[in-house]
Amino acid sequence: MSREIDLMILGGGCAGLSLAMRLAKLGARCPQTVIVESRERYVNDRTWCFWGTPSAQLTSLVRHRWSRVRVSAEGRQREVDCASSPYEMIPASVFYEAALREVAANPRIQLVTGTTVSDQPVRTGNRWTISTPFGTHSPRWVVDTRPVRSPRRGDAVLWQSFYGREILCETDRFDAGCATLMDFLPTKDGRIVFVYTLPVTARQALIEITAFAPDPLGPELLGELLDGLLTKSLAISQSETVRVESGSLPMGLSKIAEQTHRNWCRAGLAGGGARPASGFAFQRIQRWADQCADQLACGHGPCSQPTDPWRLRAMDDLFLRVLRAHPEAGPGLFMKLFGMPNSGPMIRFLNDCPRWSDCLRIILALPPRLFLRELLKGLSSSKDLRAQPA
Repeated sequence: MSREIDLMILGGGCAGLSLAMRLAKLGARCPQTVIVESRERYVNDRTWCFWGTPSAQLTSLVRHRWSRVRVSAEGRQREVDCASSPYEMIPASVFYEAALREVAANPRIQLVTGTTVSDQPVRTGNRWTISTPFGTHSPRWVVDTRPVRSPRRGDAVLWQSFYGREILCETDRFDAGCATLMDFLPTKDGRIVFVYTLPVTARQALIEITAFAPDPLGPELLGELLDGLLTKSLAISQSETVRVESGSLPMGLSKIAEQTHRNWCRAGLAGGGARPASGFAFQRIQRWADQCADQLACGHGPCSQPTDPWRLRAMDDLFLRVLRAHPEAGPGLFMKLFGMPNSGPMIRFLNDCPRWSDCLRIILALPPRLFLRELLKGLSSSKDLRAQPA
């Protein structure tokens, strides 16, 4: 016999827990909820960063802020003063601890770890049927936040793959007031590769090797690159590894699962939670969680990630197509963006809230010939597709 509940959340990662945190605050009005998560326990496996604008959420969980950020390529360097909108970091361990504490405080939410749901929910009457190792459930609503199982070429315009180590050095090595967002390496095999460094003290930092490429790259390859960088380029031979993190983020999903039923939705990275042109996801997911929780609290079905304004979608799509077709131009494009006289337009653009004037300034800062060429290619491809017989 199946157990009837209001809501089942498939996946207890950033998206699933963000939604659960909002629902937990409803107290007795919280829908009867079951969260199914595959991991046995939560560890410090991620670092979420974002720009500290007035609209940013969960800033009480921020553990470090940088008032300066740096981008460098081919011996050139751009350093941006972002004190008015600092670059902020929330360690996964801090987020998980806060989320699990709030979820545990509401008896109407049950979190089940070490469990997977391999089959898709089946619609039965006015409910869903979901089989799990701990029984069959019949939720009214389903929110599926599970990530893409096996990332592969073609699922996204580009993949942002990363492998990082948080290290502790024996001597002072870092400027804890400045984050290095991109220190570009020579482009090879169609990949844009750079080092991402988040120093939290003069001796401790998260150092990641990141690649933008058509194919997702595994931690083994990126780990080897990072090993060589630490010992040769960065000359760090004596250090203690505090932890590691790795993953692949979609940059421009080829297809986002549509909400085919008002009582089911896809959310998180597989639901378009990450900004295509940058991979930033944390604040986007928080905004979605607010909206989805409000709808559920009113007795309505869950909602998917809101669609970006058309100008953002158009700019992201063109930017990603340029990066994919001309990876050798990638470092120079980012250097131009971060070299703008005023960092405000760039930060607002990366933070999903650009003004029309910001979009115009960004367009004017980038090389027109390269983008016009890809724009014409896109228009030509669309025209060819429309001309094909049905």
